[in-house]
Amino acid sequence: MPVPDVHVVVVHRDQPERCAAVVAALLAEGPGITATVVDNGSSPSNASRLRALLPATEIIDAGRNAGFGPGANLGWRAWLERGRGEWVAVAPHDAIVRPGCLARIFSEIETRPDAGVVSAEFGPEFDLVPTVDRVLGGFYQPGVRGGGWQDVGFAHGTLLLVRRAVIEQVGLFDERYFAYGEEADLSLRARATGWRVGLVWGAVVDNSQLPPQLVADYLQTRNNLLLVRTHFGRYPASLQGILAVTRAIGRARSDPTRWRAHLELDVRAIVDFLFGRFGPPPEAVLRLADRDARTHPNTRTHPDASAHPKPSANPDRDATPMPSARQEPPPASLSRQ
Repeated sequence: MPVPDVHVVVVHRDQPERCAAVVAALLAEGPGITATVVDNGSSPSNASRLRALLPATEIIDAGRNAGFGPGANLGWRAWLERGRGEWVAVAPHDAIVRPGCLARIFSEIETRPDAGVVSAEFGPEFDLVPTVDRVLGGFYQPGVRGGGWQDVGFAHGTLLLVRRAVIEQVGLFDERYFAYGEEADLSLRARATGWRVGLVWGAVVDNSQLPPQLVADYLQTRNNLLLVRTHFGRYPASLQGILAVTRAIGRARSDPTRWRAHLELDVRAIVDFLFGRFGPPPEAVLRLADRDARTHPNTRTHPDASAHPKPSANPDRDATPMPSARQEPPPASLSRQ
């Protein structure tokens, strides 16, 4: 079916060529597609390059690394004030839609007036279903490929579409998350007011970059605790805290050369949650990740922690690994950088 009017906000940081390719792939999906890029504090040279590559695209300068959810909110607010259409979307600067992705999504939406939040799938290599548990929080679990719409626990941020009425009813992304977990929170708020949240099999989005490991671990641990406490209460959150400590010890044991970094980051995440310290990862976490990167140069670090999508934290990461750029589903963003 023809794709109706839909506006897509692409969250970007320091990857202008990738971002331009993402915008081009989205605009090719139909004449009703419009796009805004939110630049999350790119270097002056990369910001200039982005504008040169996308002269006809609106670019909003966040002025800093605002995070994925806050960056998306900047674009969504502009669309709510002056945009047209019933649907708005968000994607990170490295999420490429395969041809026909949006048409496939809207072929399922048109028969579901109660569909409020929806995302694409990651492709046949990654048959993963976004899931929410009252203790485990948000994570991905293996699923069975279907032929269209599937109700899921949350819609992921690698390509997420939300109906205007949902935003007007439940609000924008909660900016405390910065990155990781904000899509699960929005999805749960939508479901609580009667909207359906789904994934459309056959609508594929590719994401080529891995999430920054240590900073992502910090954000996922902290934010999953916030998600569980917000939606399920203090007792499930206390159980999630015990699981977080157990996972921290497990990660330290499985990676003995970096056990101190794992423990420091996970303990910091739990403490920051308990004291209500949310938003961007603190400088101490970034310094620790940089120090770890110098010691272990082949590991992922923080520079792209804000424009990226990602799967939300997988509480059983060791048993059911999160997909990676080549083997994981895309990180749904620190810009997500």
